[in-house]
Amino acid sequence: MEDFKSNFDISAGVTYLNTPGNGLIPQGVKQWRREFEQEFYSSGTDLRDRQQDFINTVKQELSSFFNGSPEHTFLTPNFSFAYNAIINLLPPTFTYLLLEDEYPSLAYPLIAQRRAHHSIPVTADVETQLMEAVTYYSPDVLVISITQYISGLQIDSNFFKKLKHQHPELIIIADGTQFLGTQVFDFAQSGIDAIAASGYKWLLSGFGNGFLMLNETLQQPLNERVSDIPPPTVPMWAGKTTLHTFFEPGHQDCIAFGTLRESLRFMQRQGMQRIETHLQTLTQYAYNALSQRGWLLPHIQQRDQRSPLINVQIDPRLYPKLQNHKIMCFPRGTGIRIGLHLYNNPTDIDRLIDLIEKQ
Repeated sequence: MEDFKSNFDISAGVTYLNTPGNGLIPQGVKQWRREFEQEFYSSGTDLRDRQQDFINTVKQELSSFFNGSPEHTFLTPNFSFAYNAIINLLPPTFTYLLLEDEYPSLAYPLIAQRRAHHSIPVTADVETQLMEAVTYYSPDVLVISITQYISGLQIDSNFFKKLKHQHPELIIIADGTQFLGTQVFDFAQSGIDAIAASGYKWLLSGFGNGFLMLNETLQQPLNERVSDIPPPTVPMWAGKTTLHTFFEPGHQDCIAFGTLRESLRFMQRQGMQRIETHLQTLTQYAYNALSQRGWLLPHIQQRDQRSPLINVQIDPRLYPKLQNHKIMCFPRGTGIRIGLHLYNNPTDIDRLIDLIEKQ
């Protein structure tokens, strides 16, 4: 197994398994951030006057990384901002479908904005259930986290294309926060109409950065929704469309978005295929060990699709003891949630299991 751990600052004795809560920033990216911030706030620099050019480079590299379009890519402070903005732009008469126990930032805006919606339980055959629910309820929009934040259930990557083929009129909005950064992802070929994410988890980018990508199919009706609003004409907003005023209404933090860009560059240098292979191998190792002990959720164990976000079915009250032994994780649902990323290896899993079995 490849060693990516040397690229991260992990204190002696710490086993870091809390990427689903927040990921670690690579050493080189932290160094870039320190140097850039010092120069950015220097009295003699013109960096602050070239912020828009800098933001444009982030969009270019971000869209290239996920095979999107820079014209349809928007930089936002986090997933929640992007998601709320897009829900606000869609017609209030639209109906929505989602899974039960979804991430609150995805589910609650539908309640707060009084949008009609239906939800279905998460089961081992969730893709089949979603397909049947779309046929039964005929929603206008499916909103879904590709990887569920509590259970770690990951939607089959081919499902969205199949769903879109059978229901081309359905709008699919995906939360990629617990997914992007774990494997190769091609937005243009995904079948998804809009994907948004925060960068502070698996994208290893710290706080304050996120993004939204739209495909042409969704961009067109959104543009029609704002067609009666005159576009910006002031010189300082040259190049901004009306949609930009919804998704990017104010200043953008060059340090936060620069951190996202640098982390993407780091992952690109490592190679996303190598990262994916590393995580698949490590995840399989963890699943084998946890399955032997009966520590996996039943509906997760029944699935072939597996994610590096795992809810270990042990008493959540063990959490303080794990913390005392510097195993960084978090209680979620009926167990303890862990995440396996570049800086993890089989030794981390062995240490977790050994400590649990000693309790």
